[in-house]
Amino acid sequence: MAADRKDVANVGIGIDIRERGFLQGMDAAINSLRESHKITVIFLEASKDVIVRRFKESRRPHPLPGESIEDSIDTETLILRSMREQADRIIDTTALTPHHLRELITSLLGLNGAGFQVLVTSFGFKFGVPQNADLVFDARFLPNPYFKEELKELSGLDEPVKRFVTGEPLAMDFVKRLENLLQFLIPHYEGEGKSSLTIAIGCTGGRHRSPVLAQVLAARLSKPGLPVNVAHRDL
Repeated sequence: MAADRKDVANVGIGIDIRERGFLQGMDAAINSLRESHKITVIFLEASKDVIVRRFKESRRPHPLPGESIEDSIDTETLILRSMREQADRIIDTTALTPHHLRELITSLLGLNGAGFQVLVTSFGFKFGVPQNADLVFDARFLPNPYFKEELKELSGLDEPVKRFVTGEPLAMDFVKRLENLLQFLIPHYEGEGKSSLTIAIGCTGGRHRSPVLAQVLAARLSKPGLPVNVAHRDL
């Protein structure tokens, strides 16, 4: 009934696996809404390891029965597959903090008035490419701090690793070329109506090179009127 009211401009509906009755008729409901309304279906997902960790940290049981959390997550993935296929935008929340996720969604829906936003995320190729990335760059050609005994156990957030990576001329040439490319691309993406851009920089494990490069690139891109956030998926 609310859909017929002229004073209701925007309505958000949150659906997950707990809404089992609705899910049975979900496809028909979405198709019906698309016929008479302009709607955006946003599907949130994350890697299984991260979902397991979130459940353990919250100490909440999974709403679906199963021999383990992993089994319940697999069942949930199958049940929600149809909804995922209906999505206009799929967001991988693996690397996102609640703050980053809130900013991304409000930006996508034009709710925050903040204008175009950029997220630079680091990741490890051995754990898969971030599914919500618009642009992906590979930094595995650079010297790897992992093979330096004194740096192996550190991360790209530690100063010795930062000095090692940024002290490599090839790495800084790479960042400069990315900066030039993105300064050219971002106004065009914004002009096409995109509200956000996710840039992913990957190395082998996502622990050393890519976090440093993500931090450096984000600092170079950030300027008044262009919010640039940084996330490190695999740290």
